[in-house]
Amino acid sequence: MTPLDTALEILRQDMNNAKSQSAYYDLFLNTTFFVPSLDAQNVEGAAEAMEEGDVLPMVIENEGDDYLMLFDSRERLNAWAEAEVDCVEIPGYLLASTTMAPLHWALNVGTDYSKQFLPDEIAWLREVVEQCNAAGEKQ
Repeated sequence: MTPLDTALEILRQDMNNAKSQSAYYDLFLNTTFFVPSLDAQNVEGAAEAMEEGDVLPMVIENEGDDYLMLFDSRERLNAWAEAEVDCVEIPGYLLASTTMAPLHWALNVGTDYSKQFLPDEIAWLREVVEQCNAAGEKQ
């Protein structure tokens, strides 16, 4: 069990507990995630549109919604993929500040600690990051 799993379990026990919510989302924003990536050479038109150093994250469609897959360990990512896969490591606060609707997130799929993030929840996290950045700039 990871620290994020523990925080999610506590949150699930009382979804309306502000302290549990704060603890979970703070930990989420400060966790580095493993995001599976695709080889641009294997995606039609992607290689030409990308610049040196760009990464093409894997997005999976489910029931009409697009999900960015996130894992809090490389082991969980590889277990989900049933193979070693390429990935990029991205901190939660950066994910929050760069993800735009209508993209959803799917965290730790295939585990007891999976969580789906909806666009409104992601937008709220982006606002939290922006407020923290603004407060940091004032200091």
